[in-house]
Amino acid sequence: MELTLHMQAYLDQYRFKYLALYHALREAIQDGRLPGGMKLPSTRELAEQYGLSRGAVAQSYDMLMAEGYVHAETGRGTFVTDAGYSPRQAENIKESPIRLSRWGDRLLHLPAAPLEQAKRADISFINQPLEMSRFPYEEWRSALSHAGGPKGTGLQHKAPPEGDGQLREAIASHLRVTRGIMARPEHVVLFNGSMQAIVLLFQLLMNEGEAAVVENPGFHGIRRAIGACGGRVIPAAVDRQGVRPQEWDAGILFVTPSRQYPTGAVLSLQRRRQLLEWAERHDAVIIEDDYDSEFRFGGRPIEPLKTLDTQERVIYIGSFSQTMFPGLRLGYAVLPEGLVAAAVRAKSLYEPMSPGLLEQRALARFMAKGSYRRHLRRLTRLYGARHRQFWNWMHEMAGGLFELMPGDAGLHVYANWLKSPEEFGAFCEAANRRGVYFRDAQAYWMDQGPPAACFGFAHLTEEKMEEGIRRLALAWQDVQKFS
Repeated sequence: MELTLHMQAYLDQYRFKYLALYHALREAIQDGRLPGGMKLPSTRELAEQYGLSRGAVAQSYDMLMAEGYVHAETGRGTFVTDAGYSPRQAENIKESPIRLSRWGDRLLHLPAAPLEQAKRADISFINQPLEMSRFPYEEWRSALSHAGGPKGTGLQHKAPPEGDGQLREAIASHLRVTRGIMARPEHVVLFNGSMQAIVLLFQLLMNEGEAAVVENPGFHGIRRAIGACGGRVIPAAVDRQGVRPQEWDAGILFVTPSRQYPTGAVLSLQRRRQLLEWAERHDAVIIEDDYDSEFRFGGRPIEPLKTLDTQERVIYIGSFSQTMFPGLRLGYAVLPEGLVAAAVRAKSLYEPMSPGLLEQRALARFMAKGSYRRHLRRLTRLYGARHRQFWNWMHEMAGGLFELMPGDAGLHVYANWLKSPEEFGAFCEAANRRGVYFRDAQAYWMDQGPPAACFGFAHLTEEKMEEGIRRLALAWQDVQKFS
């Protein structure tokens, strides 16, 4: 099957052919030229048509698959996912009698939200959910039983929009002890995951055309939330001490100071103070995402930016996504007093009653009985051991390929590529052929970033991890052999 793509523009923009092909295919899917359900050419056919290696085509397909644009069916091939409207479909909607708001129109024109899917590789260094064999299910089941009350009487109650009071008290107590945040339960608002909190806060705090500062590199979902609100994104450079403060002309700053995402850099105390001073000068708000602070393997605990805030300008975001299990969609925000009423009012428009009261009450019980803290200690020991093994084997077998960003926390390691950019592209293809997948860090940059990779390790057994790193070393040998 012949497939015409806008390849040349992307070949001029990206130095790696697999990235050019990925962007050309994604554009065609978003434009509706490749509709949902359409079968794509095989890797061999597309490689021959565009003069690429089959590995480059396979890696492009894998990237599209990870973001939900395509899916593979065993024995049948690769198909475009029918997962929402494309811009072309949106144009058809605008021609219909139903007219969308500017917000709805912007939302339709944003790229489809990436979907995290397990990679179809022998060994994937993309973080996967917690192994349920490591979860204290019996303690959780006991907490659920207690939350239901005698004969299920607890199921008759309704939770207010801000969430169950018992869980908000448990979270405030947990943060006081583990993060040094003097949170009051009435300032804690629960959400269906941290991303819901972030989107709603941007809606509350940002008008169309206004600017928000985000880290570069950083999580793509934040840029999508700002775009949906009609806001402008100001990229903030990141180095080994975290985000570099400047005199941004903006009213919001989104930052990950305790462990910058994705590099893992820790924001220095001096820079933390500079950010707070900037917020005061510009009458701005700082949204602090403390996304994986629960897992610290060494060094002294890092105080959140929120603990230094004396002007009530920092919003602290936390989540249970990494520490519990995927089905428990619970995040929270610790809000300045002046923002609580507006956030609760806004949340009540979406959810007059907070969902999942049984799970909220169960988690409150789970935390109050000490089960949550014991669970975290066990996971921290497990992940700490895997973190050390990953570092040792990477230095032993792939030390000449990557410079690992130092850190004592988190579930992934950011690694700068030490060879040439051209060799990085070839290495990614070779690793893929060896059945090993890792995330190209270019996905986190708003512009062309330096070659780097993100390696998730927490979900891998030591045997899988060692074998994966051994294959990375073999992939580099493949590159040298055929260069």
